Order: sequence, then structure tokens, then C-alpha cells
Amino acid sequence: MKSNIMICIFLFASVVLLNAQEISLPDLQGYKRSENYPVYTSGNLWDFIDGAAEVYLSYNFIDLHVAEYTKGRNVIKLEIYKHKDNTQAFGIYSSERSPSFRFVNIGAQGYKTDGAINFFKGRFYIKIRTFASSEKVLQMTEKLALKVSDMLPGESSFPVALTEFPEAGRKKNEESYIRENVLGHGFLQDAFRAIYETGDISFSIFLIEKSSVEESRKTVSAYLASAGLEIDDPSGGKYVFKDGYNGDIFLSWKEARIVIITGLSKDQTAIADRYTSEIIR
Repeated sequence: MKSNIMICIFLFASVVLLNAQEISLPDLQGYKRSENYPVYTSGNLWDFIDGAAEVYLSYNFIDLHVAEYTKGRNVIKLEIYKHKDNTQAFGIYSSERSPSFRFVNIGAQGYKTDGAINFFKGRFYIKIRTFASSEKVLQMTEKLALKVSDMLPGESSFPVALTEFPEAGRKKNEESYIRENVLGHGFLQDAFRAIYETGDISFSIFLIEKSSVEESRKTVSAYLASAGLEIDDPSGGKYVFKDGYNGDIFLSWKEARIVIITGLSKDQTAIADRYTSEIIR
């Protein structure tokens, strides 16, 4: 009995250590590195980012490492957020990204804005910022970003699901991943979104991949029920209906894949069908 208890304690400790692995942060020439912060987890993330913590937690946040690099009065702050996987890291990154930012080739993608460099790689979302306006300091923030990107494990790539979206008319750097409450509905989760323009028409396409046909059917059934409708064919189908929050909805599904299009009116069904057919074959 005693040996079994000791084995359980050892296994539990191993899991904890595995999930909270230390990160060896790089040095920055001429700067003193300090790590006088705890490793933040889901239990105390509010202590660091307060009101924003809930959003980060919704994207399956695991832990956060923070460090400061100081040279005289100049300070560069580094934050490394670890999430469950690449999709979750992209999700939180995309929620804070704007197409108006200046994008840089760091990690899978990064951007600069007002003394900050943010990027994601693998399951990590990295934020580096300084309040200094000196060009030399700003160059050092970019140098630190490159060092961190080289140091962290994981592929420098976007989630594979984004390759399913048609290219024609897709607005660059406006793709996103929404973890919860897609279109304001609690039953819609885990959706990739791309925004399109064709002529003077703007619309959004949402792609949801479920783990099984049954899960997909439940989601579609819940959405249709909210509009007073029912599923006609248990293996898939196409529907057009009115959503009180979002106007006309074009919903198509087949097996485990669901496509939702918003921003088009019922007389623009041909556009919806054209794009849907490229995603659901």
C-alpha cells in the first residue's frame, strides 16, 4: 500500500513538472536580465493581467514566464504565454492583431506597434514591449524577439485549418480563431473565421471542425432549433435562416465539418454556395 502511494505521488509530481517546465530565457547583450516574477498559471494570472485573464484562460492558457531586460533607464519586458496547442496560441494572438499593424517575419507571424513586438510560434504567444523611443532600444526589442523565437520549440506555422478557406477575396491578416460564444451563441465553439470582400460586398465565413459526425449534428441541431427549425437530413445539408443577432445565416454541414456564412442576404445565395462548395466537397 505504502509503495503504491509513493508511486502515485511520484507520477503526480512528474506531471506537474512536465506541465510547468522552466524556460531558459536568452541573454541580451548590454542588458541585465531579471526574472523577479512568479511563473503565472491559471490560478494567479489575474495578478498579472487582471481583467484580460479571462480571455487568455478561454484559449487554454497553461502558464506565463515574465522577464525584464534593463540598461540604464531603458527597460524591455518579455512575456511568454504557453497555451495548449498551436491553434489556441494563434487564437489569442489573432484576437489582439489588427491588419493595420506592421507585420514582421518572426515565428509564424508577428507585428510591431508602439514599441511592442508580438508574435506566436507553436503553442506560445510572445509579447515584448518597451516605453523607450530610442531607435537603438527598438532594434534591441526586435533582436530579443528573434532570440526568443529561435529558442522556443514548435513549428513556425499557422493552424492547418486556415488552408481550407478559399483565397479569392479573402482579406489578408484578418483570419482568427474563436474559442467560445461564436456569433454570440454558447453552443457554437472552436471556429476559424475569415473575412471576404467581393465588389462592394463584405462577409464572413466560419469553419467548425467537430470530432465526430454526432458532435457536428448536435451543434447544427442546436443552431437550427434557435431559429425554430429542425435537421432534414442526418448526414448533412444546407440551410438559410434568420438569426436575431446576426441577420441571414447560410449554414452547411457534412460529416464533422460545419460552414457558416454571415453578411450575405438571401438573394446572394449564389455567392454563399460558391464559397461553401470549396470548403465542403
